[in-house]
This record gives sequence, structure tokens and C-alpha cells, in this order.
Amino acid sequence: MKKIVVSKFGGTSMGDAQCMKRSAQVSLSQNASLVVVSATSGTTNLLIALGHKALSYEWPQLESLIADIRKRHLVIADELKLETKGHTALTNLFQELESIVKGVFYLKDLSLKALDTLQSLGERMSSVLFTQAMANELASQNRRAILYDAREILKTDDLFGKAKPNQEWINQHAPDFFSAVLKTNDVGVAQGFIGSTVDGHTTTLGRGGSDFSAAILAEGINADILEIWTDVTGILTTDPRLVKEAKVINEISFKEASELATFGAKVLHPATLLPAIRKNIPVFVGSSFDANKGGTWVRKDVELQPLIRAMALRRKQVLVTLSTPEMLQTHGFLFHVFTIFNDHKVSVDAITTSEISVSMTLDETTLQNKDLFKKLEAIAEVHIEDGLSLVSLIGNNIIHTSGLAKKIFESIPEINVRMICLGASKHNFCFLVKDTQAEEALKRLHKTFIA
Repeated sequence: MKKIVVSKFGGTSMGDAQCMKRSAQVSLSQNASLVVVSATSGTTNLLIALGHKALSYEWPQLESLIADIRKRHLVIADELKLETKGHTALTNLFQELESIVKGVFYLKDLSLKALDTLQSLGERMSSVLFTQAMANELASQNRRAILYDAREILKTDDLFGKAKPNQEWINQHAPDFFSAVLKTNDVGVAQGFIGSTVDGHTTTLGRGGSDFSAAILAEGINADILEIWTDVTGILTTDPRLVKEAKVINEISFKEASELATFGAKVLHPATLLPAIRKNIPVFVGSSFDANKGGTWVRKDVELQPLIRAMALRRKQVLVTLSTPEMLQTHGFLFHVFTIFNDHKVSVDAITTSEISVSMTLDETTLQNKDLFKKLEAIAEVHIEDGLSLVSLIGNNIIHTSGLAKKIFESIPEINVRMICLGASKHNFCFLVKDTQAEEALKRLHKTFIA
């Protein structure tokens, strides 16, 4: 049987016509059946900025910004020799862009629903261009590049801005939806990041959702392999911008990679691995700019299981401490606390408790949720510390290894650790430090355990 490969290419891999051509060649060399693409590099940010500026800018200024987006895509179209059908599709998308911006401009209202539709145009435009790049490469092989609208198959709820996919529906319908490329040597192209409600309203999966989209579709069509192509050669032992000695990891387990993504690694979206884990689909992460350099395999089972595989840094954290005597020898307090967080759809990263206090780390953006903190203050005294970073060491058998904590803290003797989280996972040891000391802590720990 034909091996089914889903390849996903990020924004830098869609950066210009040359990048698209290179990415098309990579996907063909990997025998991909379905290619999922992001918007061209920087376009999503431009679209978001355009939406917000439509609330206050004059129309001539907005027209100029729209023209810039149109120009950057037409330049690529010209270099790829985009055919008439593709030009018509692009023209329609440019008109849709202008209509949405006009609506925001006149109504002075940018709803999450409108913003999702606006953002979706990035992927919808890039996929038209990439389909042409793919068609150019397939021309001599008598094979087709087929453009799909991911919104027709990736059905979600109506939580605009961070929609949740209906995986059961997708799994049921995806094999038929993509049958034209699953049963032939043709190649499909679809958009990442976007979906739609059952009523057909466009949604997005949140920033970084293109990887997640690819994994969702890979599960839906029972893919054998999911490939994530970026601008870095696989998953590294830590952020190379912070630690120049960072190394490429040849293989890593699903559980380790999930911890790494959750606690700050940027290569994989935290939710990406969930569909792959459910169907046990191996995931390969590599660079579209140098595909021959290898990369990282993410699998259920791996041969080597080092104590410390990698490290991650999650910046802009706040430590929220709730204190009340009502916690002492009573039940139900934590249930009440997490009911409040659940009602506000706020995720807690790390947590510790004492007799009358509970401390937890949250993203700094949570401070904007005034109603959340008002409800917390109604049940306890609330203390907030900001300017913090969460340092995580990811590996194996961490909770069963004696002397590990001693070795960690001997590496950073003069750096004060505000909170430690250990015991919930054998794959993770994390602690909180001041943001100004986080990079130094990461460098020392990498030197001690990896370099």
C-alpha cells in the first residue's frame, strides 16, 4: 500500500517564490500526499495589525497597507508564473481582504469572528501560490497539485481565536474528502491554522495552529508519517539563540516532546503531538532550507533515554499566591479555585501548595483578566509576583534519580529559585527564577548536563 505522508511548511518556508519552490521539492522528495502550509512569513502579523489599525486609521492609510499585502503576494505570483485560475483566486481574496477591512473601518468593531476571517486570508493566499509552485514541479511527471479548502474538512466549535477541532467528525470524513490524492500520485495542498464551524463561519486554532492543523489532518487520513518543516534543523537541546552550544536531538519520545513544547520550546506547537499520539504517527522535524542535514524523530518509543534530554525557558510568567486560613484541614478549596480558572479558560502551568497557601504560575497576559482576579480575591488574599521565567529540564526517570536536585542547584548557587515543581511527571523538573537570571541559569545547566 501507498505510504501516506503529511508535510507541513511554516511561514519562513513560504517566505518567497524560491522558498516555495524549495519546499515543493522537499515535499516531493518525501513522497508527501498532502502538504499543509502557513501564511507567507510575517503576513499573519500584518493582517492582525491591519485589523486593529482599521479601528483608528484613515482609509487612505489602510488602502496603502492593503496594497503592500497585495504586492508581496503578486511578486511571488509573477515569479511562479501563476496561471489564470490562480490569479482569479488571488484577486477574489484581495477583494475579500478589502471588504473585511472596510467593514471594521466603518463599524469601528473588530470582533474575534471578523479577526479570524481576516487572519485566514494569509493561509488562503499562500496556498494558492504554493499550489502553483507544486504544479510547476509536477508538470514533467503528469501529476496534479490539488488545492483544498481546509475549512471544508477541519470543523471546529465557535470559540473564535482559539477554536477546538471536532476530531471525530474529521476522522469520519477526511478519507473521502482527500480521496483524490490518497488513491493516486497527485499531491494535495491545504491551509494550516484555519477551520470553520458547522455553519461555515471561519475559525482559527490560535497562533502556531498550523502544526496542529497538520497533525489533525494526519490523524484524519491515518497518515504513516507527519513531517514538520521549519527553518531550524530539528528539535534542539535548548534555544540556540540563548545557548550557542545547543545540539540537534536525533530522537525524542512523545512524552518528552510534549513536556518540551508545553514549557516553552518553539519548534512544536504544544497541541501538535496529541493527534500523533492518539494514532501513534511518527513525527519528523527538519529544516526545509537544508533537508539533507537530517532532523529529529518524535516517536512513542526511543532507544536512548538520557536523564536530561533538553531544556526549555518559558518567559513572562507571573507567580500568583492565594492564602487563606480556610485551606487548613478543609476540603474543596482547590476545587473552588480551579473552577474559577476553568470558567475563565485560563491554564495553570506549575503549582505548589502549603497548609494555607497555593502558588501557581500563569502567563503574564492573564493579568489583563480583571474579572478572574476579582473572583480569586473574593475567596483568598491574592499576591502577584511578575518578571519571572520558568526553567524546565526535560528527560527520563527524573523523579527516581537521587542527587539530581543537588546537581541542578550546585550549578546555579547564587541564583534564587522562587518555586520548584517536581513529582507530577518523571519527564520534567521545573523551577521559577527572575527573568533577568533565566538565561544564565539555562547556560549553566546546559553546560552541566548536556554540553
